[in-house]
This record gives sequence, C-alpha cells and structure tokens, in this order.
Amino acid sequence: MQQPDLSSASWRKSSLSADGASCVETAFIGNDVAIRDTKDRDGGTLLFRRDEWTAFVGGIKNGRFDALA
Repeated sequence: MQQPDLSSASWRKSSLSADGASCVETAFIGNDVAIRDTKDRDGGTLLFRRDEWTAFVGGIKNGRFDALA
C-alpha cells in the first residue's frame, strides 16, 4: 500500500482520553485510516484499509480481544 500524503490530515483522538498524552490518533484519508502515537507524532504512522479498521473496531466492541488484556 502506498503511503498517502498526510500533511493535511485531520487527526483526532478519543474524547475519553481527555488531555492525556498516552493515546493514539486517527485520520481518515479516502479509503484509508492512518494511526499514530500522540507521544511520538513524527515516529511513524500505521496505515490500514477502512474495511480492516472497521473489522478491528467491531472486534473491540464485541469483546474479541478481551482475553488479551
């Protein structure tokens, strides 16, 4: 997957994280979702297809990953 131009990305983080620095931010760019660490914004970005991200979030919501905690 080719890395999209993230210079104009609108980054957001969960409202539940308040002003904490230990969270991740997401940006939706076309059919892709970019993820980065708020503590190291220049440290790299993970990129997923939107359908992959939707499946991941769905897994979180239905408890698929609870045993990993």
